[in-house]
Amino acid sequence: MNQSMNEPKLYVEKRNCRRLVSEVLTALLSVHDTVAQKNYDPVLPPMPDDIDEEEDSVKIIRLVKNREPLGATIKRDEHTGAIVVARIMRGGAADRSGLIHVGDELREVNGIPVDDKKPEEIIHILAQSQGAITFKIIPSVKEEMPVKEGKMFIRALFDYDPKEDKAIPCKEAGLAFRKGDILQIMSQDDATWWQAKHEGDANPRAGLIPSKHFQERRFALRRPEVQIQPLKISNRKSYAECAGHNSGSYLAGFRRSFRLSRKDKKTNKSMYECKKSDQYDTADIPTYEEVAKYRRQPNDKYRLVVLVGPVGVGLNELKRKLLISDTQHYGVTVPHTTRPRRSQESDGVEYIFISKHLFETDVQNNKFIEYGEYKNNYYGTSLDSVRSVLAKNKVCLLDVQPHTVKHLRTYEFKPFVIFIKPPSLDRLRETRKNAKIISSKDDKGTAKPFTEEDFQEMIKSAHVMESQYGHLFDKVIVNDDLATAYSELKTTFDRLETETFWVPVSWLHS
Repeated sequence: MNQSMNEPKLYVEKRNCRRLVSEVLTALLSVHDTVAQKNYDPVLPPMPDDIDEEEDSVKIIRLVKNREPLGATIKRDEHTGAIVVARIMRGGAADRSGLIHVGDELREVNGIPVDDKKPEEIIHILAQSQGAITFKIIPSVKEEMPVKEGKMFIRALFDYDPKEDKAIPCKEAGLAFRKGDILQIMSQDDATWWQAKHEGDANPRAGLIPSKHFQERRFALRRPEVQIQPLKISNRKSYAECAGHNSGSYLAGFRRSFRLSRKDKKTNKSMYECKKSDQYDTADIPTYEEVAKYRRQPNDKYRLVVLVGPVGVGLNELKRKLLISDTQHYGVTVPHTTRPRRSQESDGVEYIFISKHLFETDVQNNKFIEYGEYKNNYYGTSLDSVRSVLAKNKVCLLDVQPHTVKHLRTYEFKPFVIFIKPPSLDRLRETRKNAKIISSKDDKGTAKPFTEEDFQEMIKSAHVMESQYGHLFDKVIVNDDLATAYSELKTTFDRLETETFWVPVSWLHS
């Protein structure tokens, strides 16, 4: 009975609800029709009769200043005398806003006219401003191309500090880097100053670095031995810019590495010493090298490993320890010689024995990486001996003089160059006091204790190698303690076979 009494009530409530919804919808549609029929355009004042039709259009821009610089530089136009935007730093606040462009004329900053001010004074105004900054500018008539994020990566081959560069337009806008750093090029619009940022840097704003061509010319002018036309800078603009060991024998013999004692260095030769080309000359002026990521695939040959270091540093001993650790994985080249084979020797094991005529022919045909002459006999390391080791699916350990390294840096070998560096002079005296050095070139070399002269020569030689060829080194290992140096070397080899490395772009294309 209670249920039947409730039914009429429910029916009445549902009916009232439908009526209410219908009324609301009717009213909403009526309001919409009324609003849609009205004109809400602003009523503008009439144009004045005395307006100058030649007057430039003015744009008011308001940017909020935070801790980062605005990322725009200014200069005084040498023709008109106006203050204009000289450069927009990629990824900076001005670039991200999309409101300021190169060539825009600056008229006011926070209501202060800048026509009669020097760029340095305007920079000071910007530096003192807090919060939002209002610019009054006359837009440039130059049509800008769409900005694309740079996909070019380079390895820096020298150290750079913009604070010490007198030529940079704005020191505050410069990007400091060290030799070996990977940089992403964001803009090459300026032939003299590129825009770049450190690869992987979360900060999107780019900084100024000297272009490759500009830096090469500067380096060349610093070298009196290089005969080159003077660098001419014409139409230079006057402007200021600102961006708002152990005991044992340290083998250094000639048998495997052709490393000569001081008195015999004059007989050591390289197949490239007489070759001259623009490619080699350019490589002698280290600036930047375009690189890309490379990871060895399972079916690829192993990368050639080149070991470089001064005589007596322990390079051969480290190489020997690697070979002993896994003879199936590591291998060394078999050198060529023209001396007669001895009874206990096998051709292709200790040496590859060839005639002097054939050796000289191979030298003329550039088949040797380096070679030397001792007691009227030739000794040398051939390119084919390297290929032979790599063809056996082994890591080839090659010990050469540093000046030959650049000629091995090819698509075929993809070398990884490790510089074995001596510790300090005091540590050399301490760790090598019971060690001996073999510096004679063949057979019955007598091991002798290190002398003070040996230590001095080792330090000096290492310094020369690093200063002249350091840009070619992928890894530097200080051989302070043989066991520690070997462990670091072994770890480097393991990483080399499994991880991704930056290599010259040319190595990725045959």
